[in-house]
Amino acid sequence: MNVAATLPTRKDEAWRYADFAALDRVWHELAAPREIVIPAGEQHSHVLIAGAEPVEIHRAAVTIEAGASLSLFALNGCTDYGRIEVDVTVREGGHFALHAANIAGGKATQEIVTVVRHVEPEGTSNQVVRSVLGGTSTGSYLGKVAVARHAQKVDGEQSVKAMLLDRGATANCKPELEIYADDVKCAHGASVGELDPDQLFYALSRGLDPASAKALLLEGFVMQLWDEAPADRRDELIAETRRLLREVAA
Repeated sequence: MNVAATLPTRKDEAWRYADFAALDRVWHELAAPREIVIPAGEQHSHVLIAGAEPVEIHRAAVTIEAGASLSLFALNGCTDYGRIEVDVTVREGGHFALHAANIAGGKATQEIVTVVRHVEPEGTSNQVVRSVLGGTSTGSYLGKVAVARHAQKVDGEQSVKAMLLDRGATANCKPELEIYADDVKCAHGASVGELDPDQLFYALSRGLDPASAKALLLEGFVMQLWDEAPADRRDELIAETRRLLREVAA
């Protein structure tokens, strides 16, 4: 299903950092966002692991009804271009949680793009994103939390951190708040850094080779994302994360 006659451009904020050469290869078959509704009062968890194909684009439009919750655990490991795009509407007392990671090496481009719309009172959202980037890869998080004027007592948080393993890697972090209500609690934070040389030296001094030492430290940076993942998928998430970290650390 074709969603548009032409590709987006970098003037479109949501596509500013996209790999347009890779996008062009799949644009003609790109489906409209998947429509998902979490019924009132229900609690759901979902695991998404991207990376089976070099280029993958996953798009969803989610409505969380009153008192319902959705926890999304997303691992982006595409070797060429991977994009995870979620547009969430949170109704009264609803909750949305995102635990996500970009892990990229080589020349890969990976993106996590979210819009969380709090349209009714007392909703909550929590987004935690970690990126590990090596080679000349690019990892991006663009996340907007929008609170409507009458959506009082909303609590929304975003935590975004990126780890650069090589000088050629690039991290783009853009958490954004758009708040029209006056009785809310919303916060965001973003940071980009490198592995601590003292911790790396200590790991090497214990007999680990450089790649294994880096991978071990990176596991501490990423693995907490999966602490609350569904039990039947947690081992898969951990194993795939460990594999990707060892590849990017090599």
